[in-house]
Formats: sequence, structure tokens, C-alpha cells
Amino acid sequence: MSAIEPVDERPPYDLPTGESKTKLVRSMFDTIAPRYDIVNRMMTLGLDRRWREGMVKGLALPFGATVLDLACGTGDLTVICHKLGYKVIGADSSSGMLLSNKASAPLVLADSCSLPLGDASVDGVVCGYALRNFTDLENSLIEAGRIVRPGGRVSILEIASPTAAVVRLGFNVWFRHLVPLIGGVMSDRSAYEYLPKSTAYLPDTPTLRSLLLQAGFSAINHRYLSGGLSQILTATKSGTP
Repeated sequence: MSAIEPVDERPPYDLPTGESKTKLVRSMFDTIAPRYDIVNRMMTLGLDRRWREGMVKGLALPFGATVLDLACGTGDLTVICHKLGYKVIGADSSSGMLLSNKASAPLVLADSCSLPLGDASVDGVVCGYALRNFTDLENSLIEAGRIVRPGGRVSILEIASPTAAVVRLGFNVWFRHLVPLIGGVMSDRSAYEYLPKSTAYLPDTPTLRSLLLQAGFSAINHRYLSGGLSQILTATKSGTP
């Protein structure tokens, strides 16, 4: 029996779980892949570039280290990893995203719970804005722990909710009402209506810490970005390198 409560109970908004969620997420990202980057820039007013650079720098691995970009999408994080001197492999469950990937790196179509990589085969993992889209978050993190060598690192970027009341109010108006409108004009409205609702899948910080510990990570650090608009978690794989 797991040491923590399962995190895949049906969330609010009657969002799908299990295989239904897997199919929905895969189909949704296949659909929005061609316009994904431009809508992202508009949604975050360009801030996501700075956030992504910060989370990759949080890996703090040596030059030439091998890094998996998990749920790599169109390759934003992969490009940043390359600029910092890392060797990168990209993995995503959406074939549409991989077809739109702009990075020059080996790419694999794979589920986050079943990665085609050996034990302790990479030095680090980066994962941007994808935790809430994993059908089985617990086992996805365990799989990440399996492939990272002892002493290796993981750096995760995710959405958050601002703590200041005024900022949170503005964020909710923007994220829950204006973002679906922008997404509808630029891409696919149903996908960008799902996006704000999908935050219901995301566990709170103590649960995320527990999941990372269960996956074999330690020295877990958590910090908010831009007043709580996003968050970064970094952790080190336990064991002797």
C-alpha cells in the first residue's frame, strides 16, 4: 500500500481520469501543437521564457550532462538545455507535439509511466507544465526516479496560484476567462477551457514533496515565481553517484 493518499481521485469540474484522461490529453495536444508556442507567449505575456530558463538552470549539472526533457512538447526546454551545454533527449506522448518540435535532439514517443530508457541512464530530468496532464502522476515520478542516476537532478516547472489576494483575483480573471478566449481565437477553445480546469489535478506542495521522496529524491527545494504565478521544484536523486 502506498505511504501517501492516492492523487488520482476524480477532481472537481468532472474532469476525466484514467484512460479517458490519457486519450483527451493526447488528442488535445495533437490539435493545438501547431499554434502552441505563440499562444503560450500570449498567455504568459512572455514570462514563461524566463521561468523556463530559471528551471533549467536549477538543474545545476556539469557541462555535457545527459538530460531528459519529459513531456518535451515543441522543444522550448530542450533548446534552453542545449544552450547550457547539456545533451538532451525529448519524450512526449503526443505525436503532434513531436512533429512540431523545433529542437535538434533525439525524440521518443512515450508515456511518462513507461520511458524507453535504462535505469540510472540520465543525469537529470526537466519537466515543464506537464504534471497535471499525467494520468498517473505518482508512477510518472517514480519512473523519472528510475532513470536518473544517484546524485542526478530533476527540475519541474508548474502553474501555481498567487498568494496575494489582489494578484490572485487578477490571475483568476486572466487564466480562467481571458485565456480560453485567446485560445479560442488563436487555436482551439475547448483545449484552453480545459487548461484552467486542469489545475484541479495538481496536488498541493506537501503532496508533491511526498511523491518526490517516494520516487527516490531528496534535498527537495520549492519556490514560487512572479508572486506565485508559477512554481519550481528541484530535487536530487538519493544514493551515491
